[in-house]
Amino acid sequence: MNATKNYRSAFIIVTVLFFLWGFITVLVDSLIPRLKDVFELSYFQAGLVQFAFFAAYFVFSVPAGWLLSKIGYQKGVVLGLAVMAIGCLLFYPAASERIFGVFLLGYFTLAAGITILQVAANPYVAVLGSEAGASSRLNLSQAFNSLGTAIAPIVGATYLLSDKIQSSETISVMTEAEQQNYYIGEAGAVQQPFLFLAGCIGVLALLFVFIKLPKILQKTPKGGYGKLLKNNYVMMGVIGIFLYVGAEVAIGSYLVNYFLNMNLAQVIIENNTMNRLASRILSKDLASIDAKAIVGAFVVFYWSGAMVGRFIGSYLTKIIRPGKVLAAFAFLAIVMLVISMNTTGLLAMWTILAVGLFNSIMFPTIFTLTIEGLGDLKPQASGLLCMAIVGGAIIPPLYGLLTDTIGFKTALFLLIGCYGYILFYGYKKQKISRLHSF
Repeated sequence: MNATKNYRSAFIIVTVLFFLWGFITVLVDSLIPRLKDVFELSYFQAGLVQFAFFAAYFVFSVPAGWLLSKIGYQKGVVLGLAVMAIGCLLFYPAASERIFGVFLLGYFTLAAGITILQVAANPYVAVLGSEAGASSRLNLSQAFNSLGTAIAPIVGATYLLSDKIQSSETISVMTEAEQQNYYIGEAGAVQQPFLFLAGCIGVLALLFVFIKLPKILQKTPKGGYGKLLKNNYVMMGVIGIFLYVGAEVAIGSYLVNYFLNMNLAQVIIENNTMNRLASRILSKDLASIDAKAIVGAFVVFYWSGAMVGRFIGSYLTKIIRPGKVLAAFAFLAIVMLVISMNTTGLLAMWTILAVGLFNSIMFPTIFTLTIEGLGDLKPQASGLLCMAIVGGAIIPPLYGLLTDTIGFKTALFLLIGCYGYILFYGYKKQKISRLHSF
């Protein structure tokens, strides 16, 4: 009974971390349209923001696994939170001095801290109970991660996208005093939310200094990575995480620009229902804010769909083989993308937003299916899977490059290919699970 109670308390505490990094990861997305305007970037250059953020997963995932085996899970959490706080603080000088490179450094540092948390937290939740319930538990924790991702677009639209960004030509004809006032206001819009986040992360780090968590993760055996790299099903899972994260982040990063490209801000303003909905989300009159904020308000439905889907998925993966659920959700994501590609207006908007619902169970389900039956190799497998989150650094710029050359809608074929592989992986895993059940 005490062990169960300790596991439940640990699950709740660690789930707070899932919420935190979900919120911050999507808040990063909200900055991309702003930085694109401020620095007058191409879509490919804007995608470098996500490259800087998700490249940290590739660089730090395996070292993080080694570090955690040396200092322990709890100290690793504190270290990860401290690094995240430093990353948030870097946005202050980046915004003040208008230096794109410092923004990229801030993203990279922030993601390095999140990586340390991810490497340990995902397998930690997976082993807080029976292996059969691992997918269900991780889907539930990831649901709170999605709660953070659902709230972040509202914060981003309200604080990061609502003011109008002036072009370099407009700024050049301003007086020196006008330029100074404009730069101060522009910087403050970015600095305030990230300073607040740095403070919250610092408080959470102090909390983790004093709480006690059950020690479950053991030191991993030597030569584990070599064994895992030879395991075909592990490598299939690694590729699945790479493509899933890349596709999810590419959609989230470019939704605002995709909607602007279809002139949806005007459509929303002219539609009474949509106008009222956007006004309530932003708590502002749409006539007084920028088009980016108007369409940005609806990004909340992409990420909140993932939250709802994970709560549903936590139940579904208890009663249906997780591989089967994964394949079905990947198929439905493809259907939504195909409809969005071939339509315009609100139908194109709502179908691509619906992809968030079907994204929901992909990460936790691929993760738990991959580490299933690996025993002491689970922490090292977690390092490889978290390293695969680098897909968020590769796919979005590639999608941006395709958008620059062939347009938003045709470029969606890249993402359809990603979900096609996930459908194949889910089908293969559910087939194996069915054979093992006989």
